[in-house]
Amino acid sequence: MRRVFVIAAASLSLAGCSSMSLDAFKSAPPTVTVQLDSVPSGAEAVTSVGPSCKTPCSVTVPANGNFTVTFSMNKYQSATVPVQVTTSPGDFTSPPVTSADPNPVLAELQAATPAKKSKPVRKRKPKPAAEAPAAAEPAESSPFPDPAATR
Repeated sequence: MRRVFVIAAASLSLAGCSSMSLDAFKSAPPTVTVQLDSVPSGAEAVTSVGPSCKTPCSVTVPANGNFTVTFSMNKYQSATVPVQVTTSPGDFTSPPVTSADPNPVLAELQAATPAKKSKPVRKRKPKPAAEAPAAAEPAESSPFPDPAATR
């Protein structure tokens, strides 16, 4: 009977080991949290690595390289801001540190200028040429005396 218990205990312990994998010892890929804001607030911020939100907000992105954030909003021109991710290696006493520059990411959106409607161009008719003044005719008699005559 003792053998049965030993065999059962050994098989249970081996079954427990088989479900364990080495993935448990791997650390999760590093991520970085980035604050996103825009002027005016309420713009849709979309990162080139996937996450998006309405500003002001923050997103967590994988720290495996640089990315861009594109801000867009109705009646405003969209703006794209590049973000550089840096990882400084740690040592025996501290873990590696991952940071994003700039953080917070701020975009100032410019108002979109509406397209001007072009008016149809109307051709103007040329004015008729003015007639040359006729030779000076003697002035009609005036009720006032001629100033040159009084001298």
